[in-house]
Amino acid sequence: MKKSLLLTLLISLSTWADENHVHVEQVESGDVDLSIIQTGYNNKVDFSFAHGGNTFNFTQTGNGNSISWVSYWGSGKAWGGDVDGTNNTENVEQIGGATYGRHIWGNNNEVDVYQNGTHLHNIDVHVDGVDHDLSQSGSGSHTSTTYYYGNSDNSVTNVTQKGSGSHTSTITLQGNYATTLNLLQDSSTNQIYNLTQNCQTSNGCTLSVTQE
Repeated sequence: MKKSLLLTLLISLSTWADENHVHVEQVESGDVDLSIIQTGYNNKVDFSFAHGGNTFNFTQTGNGNSISWVSYWGSGKAWGGDVDGTNNTENVEQIGGATYGRHIWGNNNEVDVYQNGTHLHNIDVHVDGVDHDLSQSGSGSHTSTTYYYGNSDNSVTNVTQKGSGSHTSTITLQGNYATTLNLLQDSSTNQIYNLTQNCQTSNGCTLSVTQE
């Protein structure tokens, strides 16, 4: 089967450029649009994917960033790739010391991640049609873990954590119907929020949480 890879790769030509790392493995055939821009040093992109129609736009403009699986679950290459599905779009921009991670294993998902500072964000999807936005900015350690299992197709999550406090957000969305979730934690003091949502409402569920 035909393999097609459209790759845009830009790495800073500073004296630290050799410390940036890119390692991408295509497990199965299919078309992909992959754009990677790294400026700074000690940045890493390390992941695998399978199937076609996926679009990846990765920008790391600071130091010590990592767009990859995280250490405690390791690579997903053995079971079909860290991103295993079709027509997924993943846009990631990190400034400094941020680690992303992922499991998608679904189709037609839109993931946008922006991190500025020292952060860790994990996402497991395993469903279809998800629209996921995350923005963590400011100084401090912001941590977020979001995963969808069961059948929560077409859910929408907007998670924004900012301010100088060290925040934590753990969200699990499940159920037979989609959930729309908006979470904002914005404070100079630490904020913690944990949610497990099982939506059984035929027209979907909506949750809005603000902690300031």
